[in-house]
Amino acid sequence: MLLLNGDCIEEMQKLIDDGVQVDSVVTDPPYHLQSIVKRFGKEGSAPAQEGTDGAFARASKGFMGKEWDGGDIAFRPETWELALKLLKPGGHLLAFSASRNYHRMAVAIEDAGFEIRDQMMWLYGSGFPKSHNIGKGVDKKLGNDTEWEGWGTALKPAHEPIAVGRKHLSESSIVNNVLKHRTGGINIDDSRVGPPILSTKGGWHHESIINDDGWNGGEQECGQPQGRFPANVMHDGSDVIVNQFPNTKSGKLTPDMNIKPSTGWSGGSRSDRVKNTFNGDEGSAARFFYCPKTSKSERHNGDANTHPTVKPVELMKYLCRLVTPKGGTVLDPFMGSGSTGMAAKDEGFDFIGIEKEKEYFKICESRIKGFSPLMDFMEEISE
Repeated sequence: MLLLNGDCIEEMQKLIDDGVQVDSVVTDPPYHLQSIVKRFGKEGSAPAQEGTDGAFARASKGFMGKEWDGGDIAFRPETWELALKLLKPGGHLLAFSASRNYHRMAVAIEDAGFEIRDQMMWLYGSGFPKSHNIGKGVDKKLGNDTEWEGWGTALKPAHEPIAVGRKHLSESSIVNNVLKHRTGGINIDDSRVGPPILSTKGGWHHESIINDDGWNGGEQECGQPQGRFPANVMHDGSDVIVNQFPNTKSGKLTPDMNIKPSTGWSGGSRSDRVKNTFNGDEGSAARFFYCPKTSKSERHNGDANTHPTVKPVELMKYLCRLVTPKGGTVLDPFMGSGSTGMAAKDEGFDFIGIEKEKEYFKICESRIKGFSPLMDFMEEISE
């Protein structure tokens, strides 16, 4: 494990010069949410002084007044070009961003030479709507009720997109690339969601989707003992998110079920067969998607954590596991408070982390070195 306190551009170049290669890049870079930085935050710009409360001056320093969020490093192709050089052929990159300017980061990643393979979504329920009340503002200006009552300027934030990029293969096929470099694939079985889907004496069968009226005429992906096929959507399990998913039933085949591969059903009405042979679980469809369970002690594990954007360690474990081969090395050029390093450590991966801010680097060191999965386990069983 290698933790580096320095500028990620300089540190990644040093790693390249030393011949270092990594199996995956999993990172949560600055989101650069303050557009005012472009006007007032650049070196040599006049200071932002407008406003009696100093709001412009604070905004010019970045998200929550943090200067590290005020630049454009995540929007520069050269940042991701260095990550590309460090990755083995076929290695994956997973990078978080904000819904508002995700496109700028994704284009920079693509321009650097990555193939954009997908976009994952992290749904959460803790976002606070930062919307200006237009109706209230108009009333204040005109002194009477207007047609603009109930209008605002923004939606409640409830998701963060994750760019899924992959370095080009060096071999003629994905199979040959995996055999030579151990990179290029996604660890499906170790990332499956939830309990087993279907069980019969004859083995594991296709999951059948059943509605209240019976059979809907289709079969879905093959169920495996490990759980459901991982999706490109994840969530935090909060009530506000879970309640957005519809309630569904998931059918479970009994041993006497006889399904012909060619025709589907072997006799009798479909509705009767459904009633007599399916005894599935039911509930919010949120159960079909990965949801990390975060312990109460996690955020401050090892030291007081003052970083404003902390990702759940279980979420980062899932992402590392998804794209990193067994025993591989994970790179995080923007360590933040060290959640990715904690995740890599717990999953048995080697880890290289870079953090520019000394305050956060100390937190990273303390959290990663002091992280103990046993502590979380003992906390879980005591609740």
